[in-house]
Amino acid sequence: MVRSAEMRSSVSRGLGAVALVLLGLGALPLGAGPEEIPLTLPSGKVLQVEVMVKDEDRAMGLMFRPSLALDRGMLFLFEHPDFHGIWMKNCKFPIDILWLDEARTVVHLMENAPPCKAEPCPVFEPLRRASYVVELNAGQARREKAVVGSSVLFTLPR
Repeated sequence: MVRSAEMRSSVSRGLGAVALVLLGLGALPLGAGPEEIPLTLPSGKVLQVEVMVKDEDRAMGLMFRPSLALDRGMLFLFEHPDFHGIWMKNCKFPIDILWLDEARTVVHLMENAPPCKAEPCPVFEPLRRASYVVELNAGQARREKAVVGSSVLFTLPR
């Protein structure tokens, strides 16, 4: 989940209530959530990833989900390359985080980012500017050969 100063107040003012409503509804109807696309990791493994474009989707990220299937992930898109920080507020499981540049090359990674256990939650930031962030299950980056300098392949929806 992405954390920025402008998103913090939005998250604290109502995202929790929205998440509780969504949990109560169960599965969302088709077309209600973020679009999914295939993403190929350096090993050749293909994941279906949710494309997080809207601020509210990026802020929600993996919050309140009990797990992430091994063939799934999340792709965060940003308008401008920057040091996009990720935090694990209200997350239930550890993840690997890949930061990608405009060419979709891994410029930084965080393995086994733990769920936040106490406020304030730590923010994980890349050492280089990134245009995309990919969230995977913990351990998956290493298994699928995602290291700094490797390429991740995907075609963005129109």
